[in-house]
Amino acid sequence: MNEVDFSPIKDELFTIGDYLRFATSEFNQAEIFFGHGTNNAWHEAITLVMFALNLPVELNEQVFNCRLTSTEKSAVLALIERRIVEQLPAAYLTNHAQFVGLPFYVDERVLVPRSPIGELIEQHFSPNFSPENPPKRILDLCTGSGCIAIACAVAFPESEVDALDLSIDALNVAQINIENHGLTEQVIPIQSDVFSGVEGLSYDLIVTNPPYVDQEDVDALPQEYLHEPEMGLGSGVDGLDIVREILAQAASHLNENGVLICEVGNSQIHVEHVYPQVPFTWLTFKNGGHGVFMLTKEQLTSHQNSFTQAFEQK
Repeated sequence: MNEVDFSPIKDELFTIGDYLRFATSEFNQAEIFFGHGTNNAWHEAITLVMFALNLPVELNEQVFNCRLTSTEKSAVLALIERRIVEQLPAAYLTNHAQFVGLPFYVDERVLVPRSPIGELIEQHFSPNFSPENPPKRILDLCTGSGCIAIACAVAFPESEVDALDLSIDALNVAQINIENHGLTEQVIPIQSDVFSGVEGLSYDLIVTNPPYVDQEDVDALPQEYLHEPEMGLGSGVDGLDIVREILAQAASHLNENGVLICEVGNSQIHVEHVYPQVPFTWLTFKNGGHGVFMLTKEQLTSHQNSFTQAFEQK
């Protein structure tokens, strides 16, 4: 853990720009990890400094010349110190994250939203769906903060969305976000171990960002990730314990012409090894991201034996 004491620096820094520069330099020197909403020290500094000052991130740079009060200086330095010493993701320090342009409350009960599935939501899951041809029923499996379920509900205002998670803690956070977005009639949080809470129900679209990190990657995670709930990251030696169960059961929860979208990240290599005969469609992203596949109900059904066998033998 890094040890820092920034209290003597207050008399040497005066403006917002001073603190942005200082934070950026300190973050770079501390070699903290970025990847929970920002990808570099400058943007991390903007996020934290502006939050401490109760200012929006997007401001005219002329504001950088504004001087800070002693109280404001202390608030900014306290956040910078915590980011370095505790190596907490900025989203946990601010209790705020953006996903598909929408604001979400987050804390250490849920993963910080960052799934590339957001890009698919912005595209309305084209070509399978569109605003004119929306999925009537959507299931967000392993919902966490509820960000995917809520973003889907905003993209498809007429769709019914179920948001499932095993963790009551996560569902409590999801409920906060559902209420904040005024979607309590459209998005329903349900405690469920994979599909156990929706027996007999079927959907036009199942979207899932389940735990999928393999043990090798879990052991190598930067400190920032260790603040996230462990059950939301790892899933067995090859990362596919839950994915196997999803694939074995998904077909029975999809309507005719239904689609499964599933993120597996770096565990794509394990998916292809376990299911070499399955024609996964691996989706591409303009904004970065990988390891997200699509399967139709027809494909899931035609390979049901393979999915069932892999699940039973895990």
